[in-house]
Amino acid sequence: MKSVHVEPVVSKRQLKEFIKLPWRIYESDPAWIPPLIQERLDFLNPKKNPFFEHADVQLFLAYKNGELVGRTSVQIDHLFNQIHKEKTGFFGFFESENDPEIAVALIKKCEGWLKEKGMTKVRGPFSFSSMDECGFLVDGFQYAPFILTAHSTPYYPALAEQAGLGKAKDLYCWKYDGRNPIPEMPLAIAEEVRKHPGLVVREVDPGHLERDVRIIMDVFNSAWSQNWGFVPMTEAELKKAAQDFKLILEPTMALIAEVDGKPAAISLSLPNINQAIRDLDGKLFPLGLLKLLYRVKRKKISGYRLIALGVKKEFRGSVLGGLSVLLYVEMHRRGKKLGLKECELSWTLEDNEKINTGIEFMGGERYKTYRIYEKTL
Repeated sequence: MKSVHVEPVVSKRQLKEFIKLPWRIYESDPAWIPPLIQERLDFLNPKKNPFFEHADVQLFLAYKNGELVGRTSVQIDHLFNQIHKEKTGFFGFFESENDPEIAVALIKKCEGWLKEKGMTKVRGPFSFSSMDECGFLVDGFQYAPFILTAHSTPYYPALAEQAGLGKAKDLYCWKYDGRNPIPEMPLAIAEEVRKHPGLVVREVDPGHLERDVRIIMDVFNSAWSQNWGFVPMTEAELKKAAQDFKLILEPTMALIAEVDGKPAAISLSLPNINQAIRDLDGKLFPLGLLKLLYRVKRKKISGYRLIALGVKKEFRGSVLGGLSVLLYVEMHRRGKKLGLKECELSWTLEDNEKINTGIEFMGGERYKTYRIYEKTL
């Protein structure tokens, strides 16, 4: 008789157990940052997360000898499969004690669930999509995660392989010290691009946030449409993003480049909220919310994550192809005024040589790697 059994999450009590398991997995890991429990409850609520509008999701808990020892989600993103002409399912939110029997049981449960629904491949971890936390760390374990990025144990890659999963793609994270001077060559390119007639670089307008988030997503969809794993935001997801950004967005670090009034490129950085919640132990009440709001409003956060930077395809064939360099330089200058110290540019695909070379050109240093795994069913 197997000592590990896996159960679906069907109750509020189980959902809270699902969310709280990482507190035990990472209790001795100084790099781990407890997520906000209420935020996780909302994220996993089909009524509050628009991802559920185009996806089927099931959460699972693993028990060994009566004790909770692991968890995972399994999901089918119908929008992804429609765009990529695939029958791929995903797993995510994976946590487990260092025991191959647990990992195998969880992944097998995901595989069975996906096979029943006609899927031919499983890929992950994605919690829930490439717009959220994704991948198992394969290096850089000593560094705390930035906003909307994952942290994981050093033994997860081995567990994934023991569960029959193989590498699909590596994702790179880059650190950037905004206190360093801008390299001369990017500075020269940026100043040349800035001279282009009709070019204006403006900040996102908090008074018209939904409009500007829509512009950002339009450029994002154009710039990333050919990228591996790309899925455009739905209308509901765009509106939800605009609502979320109201709480944390620093307009000086969210830029739109326009040529003759037409959006051409965007750059979006978010304050590293993880710095502000690290000592809250996941609790917003009674004082956590006040601490968080104070730290955000008083600019007590010294780190930012660049989550999106891109140029629309029609503007890449001229001097405006250097818009990405101009936005890098502009973000550097603005970040310096804000007193930023540590910044992360993430994530980039391992085989996107143009982007990776550009980040190195600006002085970025690769310091973390996340790995996505997959298996044919």
